[in-house]
Amino acid sequence: MFKSIQWKIVTMFVLLILSVITAIGSFLFINIAKFYNREFSSMMEQVFTEDFVEQLEKAAGAENDLSSLSGMISSYIGPLGIDTYRFYCILDAKTGEPLVTSDSIKSANLEKTDNIITAMTGKRGNIVNTERRYMDYAVCIKENDVPKYIIYVKDTKHELRSIMQNMFWIMIQALLLAVLIAVLVGYFLSRTITVPIINLTKRAERLAGGEFENMALSASDDEIGRLSNTFRFMSSALHDTIVEVNSEKTKVETILQNMTDGILAFNLDGKLIHVNPEAQRLLPLGNLDELEFNSFFKSINAGITMGDLLYIRQDGPIERQIAINDEQYIKLNFATFYMENKVGGIIVVIHDDTKQQKLELSRREFVANVSHELRTPLTTIKSYAETLIDNPDSDGDLQNRFLQVIVDEADRMTRIVKDLLTLSHLDYSRDSQKNTERIDVKLLIESIVDKMSINAKNKNQTLSYRPINDTPLFKGDRDRLEQVIVNIISNAIKYTPSGGNIEVYTGRVYNDIYIKVIDNGIGIPKENLPRIFERFYRVDKARSRDTGGTGLGLSIAKQIVDSFGGTITISSELNKGTEVIISLPA
Repeated sequence: MFKSIQWKIVTMFVLLILSVITAIGSFLFINIAKFYNREFSSMMEQVFTEDFVEQLEKAAGAENDLSSLSGMISSYIGPLGIDTYRFYCILDAKTGEPLVTSDSIKSANLEKTDNIITAMTGKRGNIVNTERRYMDYAVCIKENDVPKYIIYVKDTKHELRSIMQNMFWIMIQALLLAVLIAVLVGYFLSRTITVPIINLTKRAERLAGGEFENMALSASDDEIGRLSNTFRFMSSALHDTIVEVNSEKTKVETILQNMTDGILAFNLDGKLIHVNPEAQRLLPLGNLDELEFNSFFKSINAGITMGDLLYIRQDGPIERQIAINDEQYIKLNFATFYMENKVGGIIVVIHDDTKQQKLELSRREFVANVSHELRTPLTTIKSYAETLIDNPDSDGDLQNRFLQVIVDEADRMTRIVKDLLTLSHLDYSRDSQKNTERIDVKLLIESIVDKMSINAKNKNQTLSYRPINDTPLFKGDRDRLEQVIVNIISNAIKYTPSGGNIEVYTGRVYNDIYIKVIDNGIGIPKENLPRIFERFYRVDKARSRDTGGTGLGLSIAKQIVDSFGGTITISSELNKGTEVIISLPA
């Protein structure tokens, strides 16, 4: 119960009231007792003046002195306050025994108090002690300066105790009433404090749970009201801050989740604390809960440890390049990140370098192929020219045959260079269709087939064109499109044996124009099909050179079709034939 602020306030009120009433009661009791004792002493001093004492001493020297003394004292019963609780005695100054008394019962077994002993020495016993249960006063009556009698007045304080007892019960009643009032006042007053605090506590709990309610401004201008308004402003500011933080968090998470680079983050213990999907795709991470920095990067031969990053400081990130397998190359960038101005861990950026590496390999292979393709005719030309120089007297037929070989090889070099220039133009030109026009594909195919039928007949082949349906007009570079179709049909004629058939089809499928060339030639092995569009790639290099091919025709064709926004696909089966399909947007 006392954990509640409300009951603590009530208890504080009760304790305060108890303390105040106790202090007031103690003050009253002490002061009443002092007043009663001072009043007794003052009353005695007013009665037993020097004149009255002289009169008493004169009476003590006469006959019937005790009767005279008793009569004189009796005449002052009122001023002395003699009553049921206060009496007087005339004592023998030598023995202290009572000779005359106003109350024989109370004077029986009368003890010799300090004041009686003082009076027996001839002095006035007027010492007042508030701690004793009685009050007394003793006056020495002398005869010829010799103590003869002692007038002794004693008060049992019964009246004082009665007053004190009545006051005590009054104080108890007042105390109980005050406690009740304090409880009620404290309870209702504390509610003005605790109710707003309870409401703030409930709002804080809902706020901690993510419920940002719209609180009304408090009309109170006291501390609780200002606290409520401050809490409202804090709640609103916290809501805006959390919304902003969540927005930034969502933004960062979205960026990390959709990055084309992988991200790994490790704490200073080497434990994984973040990974994005791309990192899981690029690296064989295994069980993420057990992933540890040093052991993992040792397993993939990255050649790096946490110590290299944390203790061997370098300018900028540390880069490593590894091969996961023969088909995948990965570039790793390691860097430390900071939290509260000190190193918080290590972040690893993972970049898939496979395409770049393959492009580099392709570039090297391309350069090697170009060098090889140009070296072959150059070697032939050089050999035949040297032979002619060494044999100037050779017969004319031999010289003509050698010169024809030189011319043929020079023409072959010219075709290679021309094809390379065409590819270079297609690679670097952003506007590969400068001479665009509307083309009737059907008429174009008929013209090409008609012109190339002579070559087919020379090889005893059948070249035919079969339009499937009407084709819409195609907008593009007529010369480029014709170059592609001529190249495909030429390849079909070259690699189809005597007596073979070559069929060309055109048609429309939805919004696309398709051109299909089918032959029953030597075909292409299945394992060679993925590389058929690579530059200088030949299925059978010796046969390709014999037919005069440069190994660049299909690459050029694909580049041109891609520039049209179309596609070219080849399907083939060895010794059964090949099918080439060109799809162009209408």
